Amino acid sequence: MVMQPVLEIFAADDFVLWPVGEHESYGYLVLNGELTPAEVGTAVMRIAECNDFEPEEEHGPCPTDPLGAFLHGLLTMPDLFAAGGFRVTDNATGTVFVEPGCCNGLETWRDWLEVLDGTGCAYFGHDPSSVAERVGDSVRLTLDAHAKDGSPVIELPAAQVRTLVTGAQQDLRDFLRVAGNWAEKHLPTHAAAVTAALARALDLALTE
Repeated sequence: MVMQPVLEIFAADDFVLWPVGEHESYGYLVLNGELTPAEVGTAVMRIAECNDFEPEEEHGPCPTDPLGAFLHGLLTMPDLFAAGGFRVTDNATGTVFVEPGCCNGLETWRDWLEVLDGTGCAYFGHDPSSVAERVGDSVRLTLDAHAKDGSPVIELPAAQVRTLVTGAQQDLRDFLRVAGNWAEKHLPTHAAAVTAALARALDLALTE
């Protein structure tokens, strides 16, 4: 059983601000410290794109240069979004038990800690409507709680889920580290700000 932080991505055939990889739309990119520079570029592009909204007036005017304009939302908005979440898969069978749905973001990954130590329940978007529920000393994972024809369900020991969450969090930390190195090379004038923004988008401290 594996838990991986995944980022929803779209094809970026016309993106020219920095090198990115080739990916099909509506797929997922697994975030960790082993990504190639092009894959890191894709991830940074997608996270910036998730936050490419017109910020409020107090965040200052949008820059006129293409790079500054594209990064403006990521660098100025206080609440950032990174489409995706923690996916749980049984590698032996290929069965997915949790898949981030629409409107779920990596910035809410600590909801898994609520399952273990807090409310005991967390939902991860919709279509599918994956849910994790604490049941005594176990955690029940349901791929789609609203499925009409049944859904993959599994119960795992809470201690195992805690280990999986710790590993996925480390993958996020490793991604942030390589993304920081990538930014120093590809976005030298924005590197510190971009790295700090990525940390906020992933709900990580820069010291983690």
